[in-house]
Amino acid sequence: MIRVRATFEKCGRAKYISHLDLNRCMLRTFRRSGLPVWYTEGFNPHPYYSFALALSLGFESRCEILDFNLNDEMPFDEIRERLNAVMPEGMSIVKVAEQKQKITAIAKAEYTFSLVSNDTDKLFSDVQALMSSPEILIEKKTKKGFKTVDIKPDLEVLACEKSDTSVNMIMRLPAGTQTNYNPTLFIEALKQMTDTGFEVRDIRRTAILCADDSVFE
Repeated sequence: MIRVRATFEKCGRAKYISHLDLNRCMLRTFRRSGLPVWYTEGFNPHPYYSFALALSLGFESRCEILDFNLNDEMPFDEIRERLNAVMPEGMSIVKVAEQKQKITAIAKAEYTFSLVSNDTDKLFSDVQALMSSPEILIEKKTKKGFKTVDIKPDLEVLACEKSDTSVNMIMRLPAGTQTNYNPTLFIEALKQMTDTGFEVRDIRRTAILCADDSVFE
């Protein structure tokens, strides 16, 4: 059995494919590709595969991780080409390699997004004020209901730049088996502290990282 890790893009119209539908989509993709995918055993065998991190509906990504097993060895380029030949619009495999690290090595994810406003000067000032505050409290949904969390200690803002029409941000947030945050938490906190109207555009996950900021492989 060969353990394979594929990195794929999910952009354009594909960003509206939910995580549940993504599972169904990948099942069809594997069947159409003709790859010697390893199947689970039991009464209802199905191709074994898993995604490293669920991606929120409406988010784009250039770095989604898909793990699966093959019964036979094949060149990685051939695996990529056979999958891409049957992938849906907006999704494509950009890299296929062996699985080097365990999923538990994932510690954070990097995102980019834009906040579009008619008053970018005021919005930029509000964003700076929020980032400078001692805490950023937000209600986060959990399996047991909602709880108040402070995302400030885990928030890494790599860039915050103002253009004529938008405030453009790059940030890193916790991701993995223990804690998962995404930019909507920061955006909700911003909405609560400002009366400046803005629209969120182009939320994109750009990297999945380990604790030392190296790219997860």
